[in-house]
Amino acid sequence: MEASEILANHRLRRTSCREGIIDVFLSTKRTLSENEICERLAGHYDRTTFYRSFKTLVEKNILHKIIIDNKNIRYALNNTINNKIKHVHFYCNQCNMVECLETVPFEPPKLPNGYTIKDSDLIIKGICNKCKTA
Repeated sequence: MEASEILANHRLRRTSCREGIIDVFLSTKRTLSENEICERLAGHYDRTTFYRSFKTLVEKNILHKIIIDNKNIRYALNNTINNKIKHVHFYCNQCNMVECLETVPFEPPKLPNGYTIKDSDLIIKGICNKCKTA
């Protein structure tokens, strides 16, 4: 799927910045930090345009936010239009790689009456195969 199709499926207007951000993810197939995205688009868009477009893509669930800790936030391109299925993320403690494990779904826990879940994530931390064999 191309960036223009993704934007159309989410009923968003095509802009070169939005398409540029999506193209970065389509070309890399891995999670990225905000800084890594900025570096790849360096000089193409002013800061305000970039952050406005980036925020819209996150709000519309085209990109999903993966919070490892307060200092390590990654983003990934959602692979489905609705992406209603929650999945596990794996974080490698050695190489800092984050991978979406979409084949490993999880259900948010059932809470006592009166509690409301606003969001839930499951991040498994460990050592990836690449680091394990190195």
